[in-house]
Amino acid sequence: MRESPRHEDGIIAPIDTDHKKPEIRVGFVPALERSAGGVFQYSATMMDALMAIAKQDRAIELVALLSDAGSSARPQLEAAGWRVVSVTPPAGLIRRFARRVPGAGPARAAWRRLRGRMQTPTAAQPVHGVPAPARRDDLGDWWRGNGIDIVIFPQPHPWAFEAGVPALAAIHDIQHRLNPEFPEVSADGEWERREYVLGNCARHSTGVLVASDVGKEQLLQFYGGRGADAARVHVLPFLPASTLPRDVPAAAAAAARERLGIRGDYVFYPAQFWPHKNHARIIEALEQLKIRDGIAVTAVFCGSHSDPVRERHFAMLMAMAAACGVADQVRILGFVSDEELSALYTGARALVMPTFFGPTNIPLLEAWALGCPVITSDIPGVREQMGDAALLVDPRSADEIAAAIRRVWTDPSLRMSLVRRGTERLTLYGPADFRERLLAALDSALAVVR
Repeated sequence: MRESPRHEDGIIAPIDTDHKKPEIRVGFVPALERSAGGVFQYSATMMDALMAIAKQDRAIELVALLSDAGSSARPQLEAAGWRVVSVTPPAGLIRRFARRVPGAGPARAAWRRLRGRMQTPTAAQPVHGVPAPARRDDLGDWWRGNGIDIVIFPQPHPWAFEAGVPALAAIHDIQHRLNPEFPEVSADGEWERREYVLGNCARHSTGVLVASDVGKEQLLQFYGGRGADAARVHVLPFLPASTLPRDVPAAAAAAARERLGIRGDYVFYPAQFWPHKNHARIIEALEQLKIRDGIAVTAVFCGSHSDPVRERHFAMLMAMAAACGVADQVRILGFVSDEELSALYTGARALVMPTFFGPTNIPLLEAWALGCPVITSDIPGVREQMGDAALLVDPRSADEIAAAIRRVWTDPSLRMSLVRRGTERLTLYGPADFRERLLAALDSALAVVR
């Protein structure tokens, strides 16, 4: 067994290298918590693609680098052919403790400031306006000692540049730059944390993955003059979540909705209660439809509100619904299972997603895959993603959202047309295309370091 760095606390576990080293050993740092939403879904899609690539005529070994050695996903990953190891630096233990500190007020605020400092190492001097990265030689030594050629991150991660090893990192958006007015991307040190992680991923990662041409343009707009290189930015568009069942029998879907207490017609929005998700304009649209058109539209929301920003915003939304006289038309489900999520899509008159953030979003594709018409935001990236297969609205306009809901609610032929167009657009890019683009990005990154 080749020697590899060990830590006295046993936090970083070595890989057993008794067997012959493969031609390429690819590490992957998955997002395994379903609460991560789109990042969890993207991570699952990427893992499916990597497993398909490894089954081709390439000597690739896949190594899942878990931040929690006791993850419930470990047996499933090993059964699927992944080598699974724990890579949790000691600071990770402190952060997990910090997240569990109860209570509110000054103590909570102090912990959040401390956690922010632990997550964003202090740099001596910025480079091209981006805070210089801290170094994690322990991780870098571990990577190299275990023969890992490159590590793929399905989301921005400080390890992608702090370890000083080849890395391919996904950057899904730079909303702290584009929409800093939203507290979830700017308050309590979040803007600085994002700038540190995203700016250094863009500058130092061997390769960067973005989901659209618009995403690439936005990334280069802010970081192209700060070390980001267009040749290293690879466009890898999203797919509908592979975790969602596609062919749920109608009776089973109806039974799932019944268990959730959903009866009759409704519009649907699966999103955590961040301000940028824009539930507020939907509530205002429901009020307009009720008062002006005499149409009582039910809106079904699923997602969490489990941190201070979301808790405050959720309370505001519920008060708003009551003030607008539509509280009985708003159904809150929290997190639901994949089977229930599919059932909610298939039963909805429309997905209504007037988000302020892009440039692309996975729920829009999920709706197409499950035969649900789409109403969404007319913003850069989303309009290119949707083409003519959605009704696009100004996310700041409750009038436009209400008008779009009215059209879909009252016009069956429009609903059918939107579903047909969405289905057609899904055929233009599928799992094979995703694998081909991911493999090209991986090959390009490996060519840089070899």
